[in-house]
Amino acid sequence: MTWEGCDAVERVPGKMSGEPVIKGTRVLADTIISNFESGSSLDEIAENYPHVPEETIRKVIAFYERHHQLVR
Repeated sequence: MTWEGCDAVERVPGKMSGEPVIKGTRVLADTIISNFESGSSLDEIAENYPHVPEETIRKVIAFYERHHQLVR
């Protein structure tokens, strides 16, 4: 998935091999989505990644859901 246009996600050369991460972290955006798709609640994801603001997790999930619906 391309995260272009999601202001909560960045790609930094040399950081996590240039994979899309949550801004200011080393948490892969796809990891948040994998947790969400596996049935983890927002609270559970936030608990697993306490250094990622809950609002940021919401933004990433919302961006994914909008993009995912367009691809289908």
